[in-house]
Amino acid sequence: MNGTDCQDFFLSHRQTQLASRSKAVHVHAPCVHDVRRGRGDVILHCCSICLLLHNSLLLEASQAVRGLTSPSPLHTPTLTRRHHRGATISGEPQSGPVGMVLEGSSEALCPPPSLELRPSCNKSQASPPLGCSSQPHDAVFSEDKEPVKYGELIVLGHNGSLSNGDKGRRRSRLALYKRPKANGVKPDVIHNVSTPLVSKALSNKSQHSISYTLSRSHSVIVEYTHDTNTDMFQIGRSTESMIDFVVTDTAGSGSGQGGGGVSSVEGGNSGQSAQSTISRYACRIMCERSAPYTARIYAAGFDSSKNIFLGERAAKWRTSDGLMDGLTTNGVLVMHPAGEFVSEPSPGVWREISVCGNVFALRETRSAQQRGKLVRKVENESNTLQDGSLIDLCGATLLWRTPAGLRHTPTLKQLESLRQELNAARPQCPVGFNTLAFPSLAQREIVDKKQPWVYMNCGHVHGYHNWGYRKEKGPAGPGGTAPASTSDRECPMCRRVGPYVPLWLGCEGGLYLDAGPPTHAFCPCGHVCSEKTVMGWSQIPLPHGTHAFHAACPFCGTWLTGEQGHVKLIFQGPVD
Repeated sequence: MNGTDCQDFFLSHRQTQLASRSKAVHVHAPCVHDVRRGRGDVILHCCSICLLLHNSLLLEASQAVRGLTSPSPLHTPTLTRRHHRGATISGEPQSGPVGMVLEGSSEALCPPPSLELRPSCNKSQASPPLGCSSQPHDAVFSEDKEPVKYGELIVLGHNGSLSNGDKGRRRSRLALYKRPKANGVKPDVIHNVSTPLVSKALSNKSQHSISYTLSRSHSVIVEYTHDTNTDMFQIGRSTESMIDFVVTDTAGSGSGQGGGGVSSVEGGNSGQSAQSTISRYACRIMCERSAPYTARIYAAGFDSSKNIFLGERAAKWRTSDGLMDGLTTNGVLVMHPAGEFVSEPSPGVWREISVCGNVFALRETRSAQQRGKLVRKVENESNTLQDGSLIDLCGATLLWRTPAGLRHTPTLKQLESLRQELNAARPQCPVGFNTLAFPSLAQREIVDKKQPWVYMNCGHVHGYHNWGYRKEKGPAGPGGTAPASTSDRECPMCRRVGPYVPLWLGCEGGLYLDAGPPTHAFCPCGHVCSEKTVMGWSQIPLPHGTHAFHAACPFCGTWLTGEQGHVKLIFQGPVD
């Protein structure tokens, strides 16, 4: 029997034997070393290579019939595996013939492109590529891809950071990025239950819900289900883990506060004030995970039990379509700019947002139980945030900036360059002829000896001097550099009488409307920024108290004074 006859005999014998076990298994053995003698199922091999091949084929066939994986490397150490005509690596019976190639043969020296060299211990689980991190879902973005930013929230009245520093979720600015996994929710089922049974109905802490207490005996519970298309961000005074942005009250006043706004709380573990009017769970923002990444705001946020409770005294009602809606105690007010915030800044109209995101006119007072008039969608007003939208939480006002809008604002590095350009011009005091210099951006509350001062009614910039009072001089301030009294002074250049304050460069770039040169200052605080920025913010009335509105400096929260609320700075150049 020659080599060709041996091969044909072996093929026909194996095909007949395996066909009786499984019609889906087809074995091909390209071996030419076999010389067989045998009777029945007993086959004798005269070649050790053929013996190894024969044992491997028997193991492969038996595992394929039983639905197991590919042959164990322990029994076939010299064999590699190749896919033919759409064959897979799974342990299921192959639809096409499987070829076994001996190492050292011509086919083994030039393996095909589809060859996979990885262990066969778990064929159903794909092995990670080289260099892949073994960390959990935190590493969701590839190294060459920027994470999707929905926008940024900036608290007005803080010039770049909180007075006691930004720490964790309590900060003056927060960027909202696309989450690794969607955590948004949407309304699902409505239940009418007896009020005493509300606690039992809300015992499931894995289910988001909103409870509307209509009376002592009747409540409506709206269950929310998971929404895979949105990300939810919650804002409030509470420091619990479900709050993404912890906000405390900003102290605005009628007098200038050099350097920046002052939080109602300077420290402590709780980070909360007993007199705070901000809700613990003030509002929530839902951002769509797909372009154009629309962001919408809703009043109230879910607590640690994933519930929102609107008590019997809260403003609530049943809508015309049978659903429920309501307002929080002090309300969430929103104002969208009338035009483009960066090109044509003009104030819009303050509205109130409900728990379900509907838009209403303002109530008579901030906490009145009677809601305002519903603003129809035909008036082109909604809860959708846009660049320059303001969110007032009754104690703190937040500015929403989109990524497109932030491209027009100066970065911290650009602000530092503007400061250096101002100092490089060597402005001088027109009286003392000493060179003035703006302090570094990190020095926001300590008055420097070379710091420029300005007469607010005329805009003339001087160095500090302790004369020119029109009223009785007050006691010296800390360090003896600034008077504690806010008495007006007379400008030695034009004889106009007015406030005399130090100049501070606005350090929060997100509050700028453009990246223009800092040529103007807010009155009476003295924060310096571009002309377009002071023009825009001096026209925006910000809520104060229960029903008052005042234009204020966005960097410190000080109410603006004077005819325009700002002044153009007049610098004296070097004499030489």
